[in-house]
Amino acid sequence: MKLKSIATVIATSALIASTAFGQAKLTIKGSDTLGAKLVPQLKADYLKSNKGVDIEILAQGSSHAFSNLLAGTADIGMSSRKVKQSEVDKFNASGKKLVEHVAAWDMIAVIINEKNPVKKLSLTQIEGIFTGSITDWSEVGGKAGKISLYTRNTSSGTYKSFAKLAMSKKDYASNSQKMEGNQPICTEVSKNTNGIGYVGLAYAKGNDYKTVKVDGVSAKPSKVSQYPLARKLYYYTVGEPTSEIAAFLKYATAADSANAIVERIGFVPTPVANASMKASAAK
Repeated sequence: MKLKSIATVIATSALIASTAFGQAKLTIKGSDTLGAKLVPQLKADYLKSNKGVDIEILAQGSSHAFSNLLAGTADIGMSSRKVKQSEVDKFNASGKKLVEHVAAWDMIAVIINEKNPVKKLSLTQIEGIFTGSITDWSEVGGKAGKISLYTRNTSSGTYKSFAKLAMSKKDYASNSQKMEGNQPICTEVSKNTNGIGYVGLAYAKGNDYKTVKVDGVSAKPSKVSQYPLARKLYYYTVGEPTSEIAAFLKYATAADSANAIVERIGFVPTPVANASMKASAAK
């Protein structure tokens, strides 16, 4: 009994010490689009004023946001797509409610090799290329050469968003090469003159690849209201966030310093996107 009492005192003391020193841990899992660049920089900035917080980030794809939230192994889920109804149903069946928070706006950029003379593609042409009905660059105004397709993998929210926005939800061509992240697509397109892929706006600039206009519109933040492949990026929580989860999300979605990081990384801060949408609707 005495040993048990001592152990209880030690455990309680450790908990009190942890609380006293303001220690807390946040686990953030999901989207590579958010988790590879943006969230790590938000973390670094946040920790300048919140030194007692430990933040773990794991970016494996948007689908992992929901599986980990459901399993209780993540506090915040990052997703480059909106949650699917089938995923919502799983949470409802478990008595859990998903809450959505807009992280920023993105524009999925279609990238090709710098040496490729093509400068623009229509949505119809992009659909044809990625579904496999267009297989040679000469069919879209380029030099003759078999098109090499690079896509995200199936756990990626960008993979699903692109299929919805650019391909009428049709299947990808069977010869498409699936990459684990945005950067691997950039790398492959940089090496392959006949390569084409798509990435989040934060990954759209490179020395050996370039973006093409889509339906005549460039992938630039100033064009977010007009660009046909624009989308929202999200954070998700189980229930309304509290304590450190709420504090981090309030910072990440609303603080001026966070919006400045969003803009610097290459995404579009939500207030900027909303203003652009409002101005476009008023025309």
